[in-house]
Amino acid sequence: MSEGGEGKYCTICGGIPPEEIKIRKILIDGKETGIDKLDFILEEVFRLNCPTDQEIVAEILRRVRVFNYVPTRVTEKYGEALLEEYRRFVRDREIPGQIT
Repeated sequence: MSEGGEGKYCTICGGIPPEEIKIRKILIDGKETGIDKLDFILEEVFRLNCPTDQEIVAEILRRVRVFNYVPTRVTEKYGEALLEEYRRFVRDREIPGQIT
């Protein structure tokens, strides 16, 4: 693997190394959808202490788009589902070990 100025990539295939892919599946508009690096993204947004749901959704979507394709026509549905995942993430942090 190489980490030149362009990030990590496989020197054999040129793609993303398997250990760098951290996909978690969530329901978006009733469809199971894989979101790469979701836990990392939620942690970053949590540290921002955004005061409103609108700001939380905007920050999550901005970061999700770095690693994932978000179709324009379902951006609102992505935002709703990602906000619910964020709320679950925050609840789990408040009560460690809680199963939701």
